[in-house]
Amino acid sequence: MTENLMLALQILGLGWGGIFLVMFIIYLVSLGLARIFPPEQAGE
Repeated sequence: MTENLMLALQILGLGWGGIFLVMFIIYLVSLGLARIFPPEQAGE
């Protein structure tokens, strides 16, 4: 049972790590797009 629990925790860690990795990549892409295409100012 301990072996199954350790395997389950490894899979859990990979899943959460993958989620945060994808979120970080999306964040970096959005920053890059904001630099390439800066948002227009509403007052001008």
